[in-house]
Amino acid sequence: MSDGKPCKVCNFTRQKSYGLAVPSLEELKVKGCEFLGFNPSEPVTVVLEDDGTIVADQGYFLCLPTNTKFMLLHEREAWSPVRRMDGGTAWMARDSVLLETDTVDTSGSAAPWWDLAQQLRQDLTSIILMSEADLQSLVDAPGPELASALGFQEKRTADLQETLQRVLDRREEERQSKELLQLYLQHVEKEDEQQGEQSQPGQEGAAAEDVTDAMEVDSASGFVCRTLMVLKGKTSPETRLSTEDLQMVVSRGVDSMVPVLGWDRTRTSALLSACEAELTKRLQQVQAVQSIRSNTHPNSSQENEEESAEAPAEGSN
Repeated sequence: MSDGKPCKVCNFTRQKSYGLAVPSLEELKVKGCEFLGFNPSEPVTVVLEDDGTIVADQGYFLCLPTNTKFMLLHEREAWSPVRRMDGGTAWMARDSVLLETDTVDTSGSAAPWWDLAQQLRQDLTSIILMSEADLQSLVDAPGPELASALGFQEKRTADLQETLQRVLDRREEERQSKELLQLYLQHVEKEDEQQGEQSQPGQEGAAAEDVTDAMEVDSASGFVCRTLMVLKGKTSPETRLSTEDLQMVVSRGVDSMVPVLGWDRTRTSALLSACEAELTKRLQQVQAVQSIRSNTHPNSSQENEEESAEAPAEGSN
């Protein structure tokens, strides 16, 4: 080991960094995997931590200066430069935070919030993906220790914890408001159902009375009450009446319908003209349907004519 080359090794996130003394590139891979907790059976690539240059030659490795920092990458990992982030919020402004750390291995005995703090130190925007439990653990973390893990001043760390607490309080208020709204809507729905059940018998009786009244015949005019209601109260009443009612209205004439409707002659005449036009249109539709049917079955009509012609001949025989 006395002939080993002093150097440093880290993983691709730069969260773990160790000092080593190795005589060769292969020994760097073996010991680096051991310190970083990599599976020794999986292949790794050695690159320079500062610019990502791949180190694959033993001679090049020996030419590098002492304390050079290397990065070990798995097959699907890629080198990326060290990122600097200006806080991004008012309470973390001005001084940029260097997202690089030469740390000791903190696995095992580290507090639950420690890994979260390391995530924030690497990428502050990851805070939006954290659960409420994660945010609460950051709020409950000791201020000085959290400040050290984040690389912030204690004042900024305290501001961060206060902001996170306000976010959690607001979410809790929104959750409670939503629950109260759901309870209120359920209560209103139950009241509507109860009122509907209470009013249903009365509505059924009223509906039956309305049907009976509508089917009664007005003794003065001879029209069914429903027909008079449609004529007087509906828009385009001619489209709402049956063909039989239309024929009855048209056959009465303008003079007879004026006292029945209680309208002037002009308005009554316009109504009868509309009824007559509607009746004519319906009769034309019936004739068109009959014409289509007769054209569709010409053979049957010819057979009927032949049968009617043969009948007298058979009688004469």
